[in-house]
Amino acid sequence: MKRTNYAGDTNEQQVGQEVVLKGWVAKRRNLGGLIFIDLWDREGIVQLVFNEKENPEAFEIANAVRNQYVLEVQGKVQLRAEKEINPDMKTGKVEVAVDKVKVLAKSETTPFDITDGVDASEDLRMKYRYLDLRRPEMMRNLKLRSKVASIVHNYYDNEGFMDVETPDLTRSTPEGARDYIVPSRVYPGHFYALPQSPQLFKQLLMVSGMDRYFQIVKCFRDEDLRADRQPEFTQLDLEMSFVDEEDIYSMLEEMIAHVFKTTLGKEIPLPMPRITWDEAMDKYGSDKPDLRFDMAFTDVTDL
Repeated sequence: MKRTNYAGDTNEQQVGQEVVLKGWVAKRRNLGGLIFIDLWDREGIVQLVFNEKENPEAFEIANAVRNQYVLEVQGKVQLRAEKEINPDMKTGKVEVAVDKVKVLAKSETTPFDITDGVDASEDLRMKYRYLDLRRPEMMRNLKLRSKVASIVHNYYDNEGFMDVETPDLTRSTPEGARDYIVPSRVYPGHFYALPQSPQLFKQLLMVSGMDRYFQIVKCFRDEDLRADRQPEFTQLDLEMSFVDEEDIYSMLEEMIAHVFKTTLGKEIPLPMPRITWDEAMDKYGSDKPDLRFDMAFTDVTDL
């Protein structure tokens, strides 16, 4: 059966229509002659209804189903009874009366609940990362990141920037951290270095007349771990020719405001507040201060 739509996208416009859905069992409730299953996929949850009298074969299969089984179902979309409408669900006004069901994959009992705010250690979550990523909050994070990347690409494309992919295997350049190195099979005893940032390449692009360049790029730095550092990270990297500081400020500020407006509906007033390096060091003792921290330094040298 070919899937007609995501489970989480099932809506009132499909009432009376036959749909084919595929996804994971988030919850199962047996009420005797009726079984309700919440079918989950990346777009959300829709309620499935299995009626023993109307379709005993599908009901028998549903009776053996457990959480995180992967199902393929075919059925008709119908409106829920007024008292059963769930206003907290995107699909809370509809349900699918199942005619056919097939178990695509069975699941053992999971080591932790597939839900938001799960009470499980990070080590356990990382060991079963594929289960952790099924949790709604993790799926929301991935979708948000994907949306932000798409918006950034469109924004800079409209501003005349070219997206240029730079190499990951390169020579070592003198920068602030140690390089990760990769041995070369073709040249024994020689090594590639993984880039700490595309600095050298974007300078080449500017000299070559590229004029405006950007990419969302992976960087690697062999540093000790801290709260704000890890061995590899992703950064938005860009370069412009024939500009001054104000051009750079406005280009980045407008992009950030555009991202917040488009993804979260939040307005960022422009221009953003700015402080000098001297002011940052005098008040916060850091050139990357968190301005939410109100306990600024007070100079008591005279005392």
